[in-house]
Amino acid sequence: MDRKIIFTGVIFGMIAIILGAFGAHALKKVLSIESLSTFETGVKYQMYHALFLLFIGMTNELSLKAKKTIYNLVVFGVLFFSGSIYALATKNLTSININPIGFITPIGGLLLILAWGVVLINLVKPLGNINKKSN
Repeated sequence: MDRKIIFTGVIFGMIAIILGAFGAHALKKVLSIESLSTFETGVKYQMYHALFLLFIGMTNELSLKAKKTIYNLVVFGVLFFSGSIYALATKNLTSININPIGFITPIGGLLLILAWGVVLINLVKPLGNINKKSN
């Protein structure tokens, strides 16, 4: 599982770099400043979560069950959040009407928040056990 998580983090990171360069060079000429800024937000969040997956894949502080949950939340979160942002930012170029499915952006954001929450819960749980033992 760790290898799969790290692999996905690396792929997400590579794609974020490619899309960032594409945005900075090719899209800069054809998108408004606002749309380009929106596109860059998608790239940033994808990269943040690529690095997050690398951390998750390399840590021994989380159970396999927690890692699987985090992995699924992050993968779907990035696809929904960043993916829909890319589509929204480039809708004038692609003629794709993203508005009917625009609700997936906040769902993707919620999935990403939940992934961080799973980490928090799993790191706090052992602290609670230590406090109980010391009483």
